[in-house]
Amino acid sequence: MKRTHHCGQLRASDIEQNVTLCGWANVVRDQSYQLFIDLRDRSGIVQIVIDRELSPELFAQMTSVKSEYCLQVDGTVRARIAGKENPRLQTGAIEVQASQIRVLNTSKALPFEIEDDVRADENVRLQYRYLDLRRRPMRDILELRHKIVKATRDFLDSEDFWEIETPLLWKSTPEGAREYVVPTRSGDARSFVLPQSPQIAKQLLMVGGVEKYFQIARCFRDESARSDRQPEFTQIDIEMSFVEQDDVLAQTERLFAYIMRTCKNLEIPIPFPRLSYEESMRRYGSDKPDTRFGLEFVDLSDIAHESGFKVFADAVSSGGQVKAICAPDCADYSRKQIDELTEIAKRFGARGLATFALLDEVKSPIAKFFSPDQMQTIFTRCGAKKGDLVLVVADNPNVVAQSLDFLRRAMAKRLGLIDADKFNFLWIVDTPMFEYSNEESRFDAMHHPFCLPNPDDMHLLDEGFTSDIPKSSAAHPWAQVRAWLYDLVLNGNEIGGGSIRIYQRELQEKMFAALGMDAAEQQHKFGFLLGAFEYGAPPHGGIAFGFDRLCAILGGSESIRDFIAFPKNNSGRDVMLDAPSTIDAKQFEELQIKLI
Repeated sequence: MKRTHHCGQLRASDIEQNVTLCGWANVVRDQSYQLFIDLRDRSGIVQIVIDRELSPELFAQMTSVKSEYCLQVDGTVRARIAGKENPRLQTGAIEVQASQIRVLNTSKALPFEIEDDVRADENVRLQYRYLDLRRRPMRDILELRHKIVKATRDFLDSEDFWEIETPLLWKSTPEGAREYVVPTRSGDARSFVLPQSPQIAKQLLMVGGVEKYFQIARCFRDESARSDRQPEFTQIDIEMSFVEQDDVLAQTERLFAYIMRTCKNLEIPIPFPRLSYEESMRRYGSDKPDTRFGLEFVDLSDIAHESGFKVFADAVSSGGQVKAICAPDCADYSRKQIDELTEIAKRFGARGLATFALLDEVKSPIAKFFSPDQMQTIFTRCGAKKGDLVLVVADNPNVVAQSLDFLRRAMAKRLGLIDADKFNFLWIVDTPMFEYSNEESRFDAMHHPFCLPNPDDMHLLDEGFTSDIPKSSAAHPWAQVRAWLYDLVLNGNEIGGGSIRIYQRELQEKMFAALGMDAAEQQHKFGFLLGAFEYGAPPHGGIAFGFDRLCAILGGSESIRDFIAFPKNNSGRDVMLDAPSTIDAKQFEELQIKLI
């Protein structure tokens, strides 16, 4: 059953060759005297022709062939009749005159058509994922995913990294999300978990002297599914010994320059720009800003505080902010359009949206509360010109950041400011070590508890243990500790993050203590790691990238589900397998688990 060629490889240079092809009947067209079958495999489509006069028996046999029948075709390549070429196909100048066709398998009526622009509901496509994968866009997706993996392996191998697998059955070491628990038949309630990441395992590899490690790693998190989240996902995981932050960033930049050159035929400039966390929040209200367009935040708090508009003045007096973005050529927005923008801002807690339209005169419901000089300062600071619309939000810093960030991105889409063919990489550095949890009245690690504090802020970590300042206050020493953390952002998406790691037991114990872990809990959860640090653990650091998300961005999709061969749906279910599903009661008995 060997084939001599793939369908999409045939060209005019193959005319007069005898070929054997295998694939699926994409489209079947019966024109009484001739039968045309568009035969498809993963390489493309070629037209098969069966003449009734030349092959009457074969013609009669093949009239029963329908879409998605699996076929093997013997035939001869010939030129298409002049004027009948198909410029939309790479094989459009030729066709194959069939001499023999074998039906390898038939197909039932399809639940949806195998076409590029499928109109079927996503859950139907996921239920029949094996059919969905036959579509050309899905084939291109899997090919791109393969190329990115190969480019990653080729580059890191050339840089002397070793690819090493880490366990999928692991110890429960909470890292922020719920874990998937794997019970055992030990009889004493001991269980494994599926790893949220190989974080601790790769640090132990550094202790073990590996020095340069990477893995295309499977990770698991029991959390709500979204378009950019899945309960199981893949990441490119990297760790290095004897490095500092600049070493990891430079290594990453070379990797991505290679990936973009190899997989997208694009040269991207390195080094990537860097923004501190504080500056990113100040300019964009986000730690993952999309820098393909402007619309940066402008702080109007000082002007607002001196204005006669009580809402603005009160917001500033209570520790809030007044910030704006300038939307070009939007001064003529209607009341309805302004109301739509106001609803966008309110989604994130903003109480309203103020606007200033710069026309022949200023058009704004609150213009009367500002002097001419104040209005001029606002427009000058915002860089507004005649015809522009200034959008202003006043509230606490978190609400201002979130609502204005969402509004900024929404306006960029409305105004067509986003270049889909542009790829802007950006580093976010100097990230806070901790974030305060109001729910639990304690500090949490911004990323995870293994990040090394910035050496310049190490004294703040010590001061936090004896400080009288409430932990909920921004003045508490721990609220000011920066970490050697770095996040890689691409087109407004965080695609990776990492840090220089703690590698000394005493410092790691301090970090755990700051997060509220006593000595007993530290030993129970992380005793093996603390013990390893006592045997000459080297300085080390690394980074991990969301591989599925990277593929989706490079492939022009907003959903990572498109770039996973067998994804879960929005509810975290595999509708093809109908999983998760019930398990036989006997299995629970063996595990000594009782269902309530």
